[in-house]
Amino acid sequence: MLVAFSGGDVRAAEAPLIESGQGDALLQRAAHGLFGVVLGLLREAGLTAYGATVVVLAGSGNNGADALYAGERLLRRGAGATAVLLSDHVHAASLEAFRRAGGTSVTLADGTDPGELALHAGHADVVIDGIVGTGAQGGLRGTARAFVDAFNTAAGARATRSALVVACDLPSGIDVETGQVDGPVLAADATVTFGSAKPGLLLGAGALASGEVNVVDIGLDLTASTPAVRTLLHADVAALVRAPTAQDQKYSRGVLGIAAGSSRYPGAAALAVGAALATGLGMVRYLGPDTVASLVHQRNPEAVASNGSVADARSQAWVVGPGAVDDDDQRGRASDAIGSGLPVVVDAGALPEVPDRVGPQVILTPHAGELSQFLTARGVDVDRSAIEAEPAHFALRAAEMTGATVLLKGFTTVVAAPSGTLFAQTDASPWLSTAGSGDTLSGILGALAASLAEDTGAARRIGVADEDIWAAIAAAGAAIHGRAGRRAALRGPILISDLPTDIRAVMADLYEERRLAAAM
Repeated sequence: MLVAFSGGDVRAAEAPLIESGQGDALLQRAAHGLFGVVLGLLREAGLTAYGATVVVLAGSGNNGADALYAGERLLRRGAGATAVLLSDHVHAASLEAFRRAGGTSVTLADGTDPGELALHAGHADVVIDGIVGTGAQGGLRGTARAFVDAFNTAAGARATRSALVVACDLPSGIDVETGQVDGPVLAADATVTFGSAKPGLLLGAGALASGEVNVVDIGLDLTASTPAVRTLLHADVAALVRAPTAQDQKYSRGVLGIAAGSSRYPGAAALAVGAALATGLGMVRYLGPDTVASLVHQRNPEAVASNGSVADARSQAWVVGPGAVDDDDQRGRASDAIGSGLPVVVDAGALPEVPDRVGPQVILTPHAGELSQFLTARGVDVDRSAIEAEPAHFALRAAEMTGATVLLKGFTTVVAAPSGTLFAQTDASPWLSTAGSGDTLSGILGALAASLAEDTGAARRIGVADEDIWAAIAAAGAAIHGRAGRRAALRGPILISDLPTDIRAVMADLYEERRLAAAM
């Protein structure tokens, strides 16, 4: 599991080492880790350090020193390097080491046109961003802001520029705690962060700006601190799936009830059912209009369908709401499922049926617009743009208010537990932003909830508190959905109705990972 600690916690863990005279050792460990990642990225690009062109952007803090020391190591491997100094007070020893190794430097003073330097940086093989670190607050200012603006203009967007940008600890311009961006940001292809990940690398706009996140161990003791954000990795998700055994039958493998779809949106039910069955679930019971059930059976004849009640459809978990609009019977089923005490995934049309307080086994899955409506109806007047700027804050607010687990959908999916525990998953492909995507996510989430509803060891297997298992399950569902989308995107634009093929492939990988882990 990737865990992120606040900038304050990381600085507090560094303090006793610095006070005991180990400050330079910390810088050298960080610089060596940064250097190693840059070498690896150069190799992936078909280059070597020898003959590569490097531009180091150095600010006044320790991040500038880390970047300069990494530049020194690259110089000694045969790179050509220039340091652009964005402060009059850069770390003296690291700058001297950089110069002794053959590097040149230029100071960008206030009032100087940064355009020529930005153009030079844009044509380099590698740009190491050491402008600001975890102690910075607010957006970029002064020469740093001017340079980043000029670089973004000269080099173009990350997808089209030639220079490989590697951020030192965090991309300059993002908030270390929230990932918010106030002004220009130097988006990175990769970020090398020290001691632990930082929340801003995993949340909101910061997650988009950070690229591939690499954590370098520099010897910090963070055992007394509580992670601010967690991200499930492949092994964690695998620990939450269970392949059938010879003793299993369909009921023991998980039974999911789905009350979704309506005469207006019948396809939502078919998509949710198909996605759930693709996970390897034992059975799906579909409740809804006969016309929708007919469509479900055309695609998945193994589903058991009726137009009956929640009470009569014995299940271990429920999915309610996808496509269920303007249908009083579906609204009633949603209310009954939410009140059943069973795990229930509440999406779209069922969100208005959520009472004031529920338990964490109720997983709400709004996008930012739906969360805006949900919170406004409860007296919190917030618009979609504000939620998109601070997704973690508002997901946690909704979880605290309702007692539910809240999964806020987006390219970075944020999952908040009512305990305050937060997960963030960045597994998705942008091609998943299409109609029906949320319906397949609901099916996956419901299937996981049903298969784990009676698994008392699930929380222990991934190292979370029992009260946070539903948030972990939601995060795992987001990871599976995102990875299936990435697989599908390799073939071109995603057709959501075909996604179960890729869900099955992702599940097969997870089952194999689980088997190998059990064999060790």
